[in-house]
Amino acid sequence: MKPKVAFYWCAACGGCEEAVVDLAEGILDVVAAVDIVLWPVALDFKKTDVEAMEDGSIAAAFINGAIRTSEQEEWAHLLRRKAQVVIAVGACAQMGGIPGLANFSNRAGVFQTVYQDSPSTVNAEGVIPETTHKENGFTVTLPRFFDTVKALHQVIDVDYFIPGCPPTPQLLADAVTALLAGKLPEKGAVLAPDQALCMDCPRKDTKPEKLAISEFKRPHEILIDQEKCLLAQGLLCLGPATRSGCGSRCIEGNMCCTGCFGPTSRVRDYGGKALSAIASAADSNDEDQIIRILAKIPDPAGTFYRYSLPVSELQRKRL
Repeated sequence: MKPKVAFYWCAACGGCEEAVVDLAEGILDVVAAVDIVLWPVALDFKKTDVEAMEDGSIAAAFINGAIRTSEQEEWAHLLRRKAQVVIAVGACAQMGGIPGLANFSNRAGVFQTVYQDSPSTVNAEGVIPETTHKENGFTVTLPRFFDTVKALHQVIDVDYFIPGCPPTPQLLADAVTALLAGKLPEKGAVLAPDQALCMDCPRKDTKPEKLAISEFKRPHEILIDQEKCLLAQGLLCLGPATRSGCGSRCIEGNMCCTGCFGPTSRVRDYGGKALSAIASAADSNDEDQIIRILAKIPDPAGTFYRYSLPVSELQRKRL
C-alpha cells in the first residue's frame, strides 16, 4: 500500500498550498507515490473521515499556517495523533508568520479594527462575531478566536520544518522524496541549508568587507542597481540574518530579503539577530547620529519580527 499523506491549511494566506500546486507536472509523481487522504483546498474530505482512521496510520501530515483559532488547534491535535510524522510547512507554521503580527494586539483590538474601524466597514451597531449565536430557534457555532497567535510547534509536537513564505516547490519536493526514501534528518531539523542567505546571494562579491550605511533608503526612493549588494546601496536587506534555501528569488527580482526563511540554527531570536546585523552597519559611533540613521527604518518591530514574533523572546505585546 502507498503511504498516506495529509495536507492541511491553518492561519495562512494560501501561498503554501500554491507551492504544492507549483510542483506542476511534478505533482503527478507525488500523487503516484502516495495516497492523499486529506487536502481540503483541492479535494473534498471530511473531518469524520480523518477521525475514523487509526492513530499513526498517516505517514506524514504537512501542516501550513499558524494557530489562530480553536478549530485550527483541534485539527493540529487530530493530525498529530493520526500522523507518524508532522511537518510544519512555511513561515506561518514554523514561526507564526504574518498572522503572528497580530500579537502586537489582542482579540478585542483585532475585532475593533476589522469590524468597526476599517474605512470600508459599515457596522453602525458595532456587531462582532461571537462563538455562539441563536436566531429563530437555531444555534450557529463559530471557532474561538484566540488572543495569541502561536506557531505549530507551540501547540503540538512537530518533527520537521520547511521554511519560507512560501517554501519553494523544490524544498517541498525534496521533503517528500526524503520522506518516501526514509532519509529524513534528525527530528527537529529545518529542511533547508543551515547558512545565511548572503552565502548564496548572487551579489555577494559586491558586498563590502565592512558595511558603512549613512542612510537607509526605501526601494521606491532610488533606482536600484541590479548587480550591486542591496545593503551596500542602503536598502534594508535581511539576508545576513536569514537562512538560505530560497534560491535568492527576491534578490533575483531586485528586491530585498524580508526574512521569511527565518534564522539559522545558531540564532536564538531572529528579530534580535536581524536588528543587530543592521544596526552594526550604521556608519557612525555617535549615538544621536545612529538614531537618525535607524529612524529611516519604518515600523522596526514589524520589520524585524515580520515572520517570527510568536517564537521570539517577546512572543507578544503585553496589553
